[in-house]
Amino acid sequence: MKITDLRCAVIGKHPIVRIVTDEGLYGLGEVEFTKSYLKPFVLHFREALIGEDPTDVERVMLKIRQRGSFKPYGAAVSAIEHALWDIAGKAAGVPVYKLLGGKVRDKVRVYNGSIRRKRTGDRPEDYAADAKWMMEQPQNFFMVKQGISFHSNMKDTIEDFHYGVTQKKAGYHGAMDQGVISERGFNHMLDCVIAMKEVLGDKVSLALDCGPGWMLPDAIKFARAVEKYNLMWLEDMLTGDYVPWVNPQAYRELTISTSTPIHTGEQIYLRHNFKELIETQAVRVIGPDPADIGGIAELKWVSEHAYMHSILMAPHGTANGLLGLGALINVCATLPANYIAFEYPSASDPWWEDLVVGLPPQIVKDSMVDLLEAPGLGLDIDAAAARRYLREEDAGFFD
Repeated sequence: MKITDLRCAVIGKHPIVRIVTDEGLYGLGEVEFTKSYLKPFVLHFREALIGEDPTDVERVMLKIRQRGSFKPYGAAVSAIEHALWDIAGKAAGVPVYKLLGGKVRDKVRVYNGSIRRKRTGDRPEDYAADAKWMMEQPQNFFMVKQGISFHSNMKDTIEDFHYGVTQKKAGYHGAMDQGVISERGFNHMLDCVIAMKEVLGDKVSLALDCGPGWMLPDAIKFARAVEKYNLMWLEDMLTGDYVPWVNPQAYRELTISTSTPIHTGEQIYLRHNFKELIETQAVRVIGPDPADIGGIAELKWVSEHAYMHSILMAPHGTANGLLGLGALINVCATLPANYIAFEYPSASDPWWEDLVVGLPPQIVKDSMVDLLEAPGLGLDIDAAAARRYLREEDAGFFD
């Protein structure tokens, strides 16, 4: 079997990768909807892939892996890797998890991730109302994650929240706010945590997406202050999102200062950039994204290495779309006992649910997702339904 073409079309806001072969099989991969601009970056790998056997996944990846980088530029390589595994599974007639060593669980645990709504504000009562809404959703999530501090609007809406330079309307994907947090800001965050825990109790666990942007002394102080609330983790306090470095030494100092689990990793590309973070036990939880780290095999390698160092695994994935959900389900079915749950993703537009073939009507039940048993990653796109959303330049994508 040989690759005859690599195609990429932006459907909605998601760049969709389609690898075509001379035997009629094709594979699909999906990039986060926050990265619509990556289509040209995907297509520049076309020449490297044509003529290769897509079922030799690792051999193909050796040609292109070194051309990726930290988020967002590892996404193109990752989506291609997903599409290669999709073809390999279809060629073998088995779901991809069988090719990754087989399943160790029959259902995969998830947390709320993208299942959220816009908060009414940044006051403690707003956070409490939002937590109540989250715990009442039909998916019955065992845990919810909420953004605070630099990973929320409170850095802009709370007067004198911090003493650093403020990037007005930068958004989560723009310039990073960073600075020493004021006493007012610190106490406001604590009030929001208390308000959410009063609603959630011990029935639904709580994690906080915190940054990046914290100074180490503030991070230590806050992690100690919330110890009594038994949070699942504090995420990306020092680095994360689009920060192209890791800083394991600072994370280790934070981690050993507190009993609150410290989490990072969504932006990190390749196992090599997790090495020091894991081997120095600089965090308690890592959260690589299969659509950024370099693919699902890369994520599995990192998870196994973390397991040997007693570090927990909670993969990122909130914007990965419904095809990205298939990749998450397949790889997480194979992960060792350090696996907690993955962040449940949604698509850029509600009509995506009418395009993707292979998902059950209710995907999440009691915070669990059934495995996909169709060959490959288990999902496909209804080409006839999707054509109406194609741009003119992508008219031949499904041919």
